Amino acid sequence: MSDKLIIYYSRSGENYSNGDIVNLEVGNCEIVAKYIQEITNADIFKVETLKDYPLDYMETTEVAKKELNDNYRPELKKELDNIDAYSTVYIVSPNWWGTLPMAMFTQLEKLNFDSVNVKTIITHEGSALGESMKDISKLCKNANIFNGLAIHGSEVEQSLNKVKEYVNKQG
Repeated sequence: MSDKLIIYYSRSGENYSNGDIVNLEVGNCEIVAKYIQEITNADIFKVETLKDYPLDYMETTEVAKKELNDNYRPELKKELDNIDAYSTVYIVSPNWWGTLPMAMFTQLEKLNFDSVNVKTIITHEGSALGESMKDISKLCKNANIFNGLAIHGSEVEQSLNKVKEYVNKQG
């Protein structure tokens, strides 16, 4: 077991990329999470909702918008109970409507982040970090929160060096 953990949410299938709807075999955040794991040998946990989002990208955006507006916490397939064994947690998430998907809220707000180093990478299609870091600060109380890294979704497959630089620079 490592003293580092990656918590990520990723959407495969229909996604928005450079103005088009494209089909991703592997979601952008999963690619980034695997890069971090390759670099750090961190343990990894994928946040998955019990109820799948629609396959259609536009329908998913509407569901995600409603979840955000309603401050809804979707039920997860499985949850982490604690992160006590970890000194560093990497949070990898897309930017949905200016912040994390609500499934990430469901998971993160249940954990004790006291004195944990939190390093965040957000994928996006133009809105960068949005309000994600503000929400990370609220969700990860008493953590040592490092500046986040925003990666354009269409550039994820070419981002290994950027991820490596961020991970190494930040600790």
